[in-house]
Amino acid sequence: MIKSHIPKILITAGPTREFIDALRFISNPSTGRIGYLIAENACKRGYEVILLSGPTSLLPPKNVKIVYFESALDLKEKVDKYFLWANWIIFSSAVGDFRPVRKLKNKIKKSQGAPALKLVKNPDILKELGSKKADKILVGFALETNRLIENARLKLEQKKLDLIVANQLSEHNFPFGNGKLSAALISENRVEKFEQIKKIQLASIILDRIEHLCYNLNNIEE
Repeated sequence: MIKSHIPKILITAGPTREFIDALRFISNPSTGRIGYLIAENACKRGYEVILLSGPTSLLPPKNVKIVYFESALDLKEKVDKYFLWANWIIFSSAVGDFRPVRKLKNKIKKSQGAPALKLVKNPDILKELGSKKADKILVGFALETNRLIENARLKLEQKKLDLIVANQLSEHNFPFGNGKLSAALISENRVEKFEQIKKIQLASIILDRIEHLCYNLNNIEE
C-alpha cells in the first residue's frame, strides 16, 4: 500500500440472484445492510469508496459511488474491473455457491410439471482475490451453522484473508434484516467476540481493525 495515500475501498454487499427462468431465481435473505454501513462510515472517514451492491431495498449511501450487480458472474466481472483500483477490499456480499446450468428464456408453466434443476458451481471470487491480492487488505465474511471459529479460521487461511467477520446462524442469531447480530472478528492472531452488537457499531469496529492492520504493516515495512 502506498503510504500517505488515502485508501481506496471496494466493498461488496447484498445477495446474488441466479435465474432459473424469466421470473424465478435462487437467492438468499441478505439485505446488504452491513456493507452499506461500512461504506457510509468509510466515506465519513474521508476514504474513497466504491460499493458493489446486489439487489436490495436500501437507499444508496451519500457520496459513495454505487455499482449494481445481480448474479455471481456479474459480481465477478465488476470486482475484476475495480480490483487494481482498490487498496482494501471488503467482501460482505452473500454470493450463491451454485447457479442453474442454463436460464430458460420463458416462464416455466405449472402445467409443464416440476423441471429437473441442474446446478453448476459459481466461481469462488473471494479465493481468487486472495490468490492475487499482493499488498491489498482483504476482508471476508462467513456465515456458519456450527463450529464457527474453527470454520472461519479455515476460510481465513484458505482464502488468504487479513480479517474475517464470522456469524453463526441459529434461532437466537438471525443476522439478516436485523439491526443487531452476534459476530466474531478473526485475524491471524486475534479473536474478538461480540454479542448482539448493533450493525452500525460493528461496521465502525471493522474499519478500526483494518486501520490497525495497515498501521502494523506500515511499521513492519519501515
